[in-house]
Amino acid sequence: MKKLYGLFVLVFLLAPALFAQEHYTEGPVWRVSLIRVKPNQMDAYLTSLRQSSKPILDEEKRQGTIVDYKLFMKETKSNPEDWDLCLAVEYKNHAALDGLAAKGEALRDKILGGKQQGQQLGEKRVEMREIITSDLLQEIMLK
Repeated sequence: MKKLYGLFVLVFLLAPALFAQEHYTEGPVWRVSLIRVKPNQMDAYLTSLRQSSKPILDEEKRQGTIVDYKLFMKETKSNPEDWDLCLAVEYKNHAALDGLAAKGEALRDKILGGKQQGQQLGEKRVEMREIITSDLLQEIMLK
């Protein structure tokens, strides 16, 4: 009886995952950040991204740490508190996130010149923008 009960519990716990996999296959993982740029700071913020973030993201892509990245500019606003830019970074899978912080810090130090320069850049960006949300998303493909 215990074996039958254990089998029932196992099937009950795995059933939702089995049914979910019936409808889709998993694709890459995305880190999506929605950013509100402060008034009159769009040019300065985009310049900062181009000079500091783009070289890091390009190198991460070259090294295979990330698959790709995209920057989107929102053309319609629902309200003044809405986001302006979306930065989406694509990773091959969840395993690609393992050790990501250490890799990112080493690359930041190499490209920007050290931890202090990275902190200074972060402080400048706080004056230019506000991160509304940063979410990890699983891309799925319907079967």
